[in-house]
Amino acid sequence: MKTRIIEASDLGQVVAEVGIDHLMDDMIASLTEALRAFDASSMEVTERSGFSYEAPAPGLLEWMPIHEAGERITIKIVGYHPENPDRLGVPTIVSTASVYDLETGHLKAVTDATFLTALRTAAASAVASRILARESSTTLGLIGCGAQAISQLHALSRVFDIDNVLIYDRNPATSHGFAGRVSTLIDGELPIAEAPLDDVVSAADILCTSTSVGVGEGPVFADRDTKPWLHVNAVGSDHPGKYEVPVSFLQRSLVCPDFLDQAVTEGECQQLSPEQIGPSLTEIVKNPDSVAHAREQTTVFDSTGWALEDHVSAQLVLDHCERLGLGSLVEIEATQGDPYSPYFAPGNGSPAAQTERWGPG
Repeated sequence: MKTRIIEASDLGQVVAEVGIDHLMDDMIASLTEALRAFDASSMEVTERSGFSYEAPAPGLLEWMPIHEAGERITIKIVGYHPENPDRLGVPTIVSTASVYDLETGHLKAVTDATFLTALRTAAASAVASRILARESSTTLGLIGCGAQAISQLHALSRVFDIDNVLIYDRNPATSHGFAGRVSTLIDGELPIAEAPLDDVVSAADILCTSTSVGVGEGPVFADRDTKPWLHVNAVGSDHPGKYEVPVSFLQRSLVCPDFLDQAVTEGECQQLSPEQIGPSLTEIVKNPDSVAHAREQTTVFDSTGWALEDHVSAQLVLDHCERLGLGSLVEIEATQGDPYSPYFAPGNGSPAAQTERWGPG
């Protein structure tokens, strides 16, 4: 039984063949359909779990599993290390996803999920914003100008007529380079301007917070006068004690979590009591009319990252890779020979065969 290994170069070829706009559009559409069809009786999703540590560098390593009954299991392993860009020149989030066959337990595929995490997180914001934000929204505010901010801008520009982008990052070097990093994704005429934090918040129709704020260091902006219809995609909270949005803003807004069980322990919802939390992303996708009135008030999408999104994104790129003949087929699991023996049969390049070839005599 062979496993399809999808390397970063394979995903780069998918982007080249399919186009990044088309891929993002596919991701938004596929995720929307998966949320609309979601049935908890056939889709088992647990809260992510993992390890938090301080040495050799502060970080998290977490696993996010999902079981689609009768189909497959996807498990994403994600590392979050905020010092990565400055220390090592690699992204804050480094991740892989594995897909398993339910009939045998066979590992069907392994793929990069660093790119996929950015893609699916932004797509989730686009899905939520299309329901919760004002349709006429044109000004996007970005707090935090790292990797996630690029995909957030990309996804939202696919579903809104964004004509003005205001950005802020506490690291000036990160914000200074943002326009150059997104220049290949968006129309060069779209103005992107660095602005003081308060100005970003007050001017935005849609605001995305995608920061690496530490535990106990939030919120990342002060509660102040905003447009009455401001919609916030809060992306950065992923650990108990981490949050980006002021509690007073949350309390007067409609707050919709991606995955409630997870959001109440590590998202913005950990600041709220149960009665202050609105419907989930699944609920508003299934019944968008139920929250149509909220487009004229402040709203928050509490995006902690849901394994359903990883399930959808992994299958999307695997379908493209299989269609394009990308990826390497490798025999990883020791399934050759006698199924009742844990050892390889002689002659299969196994330890036993090597002993015969290299042993005495």
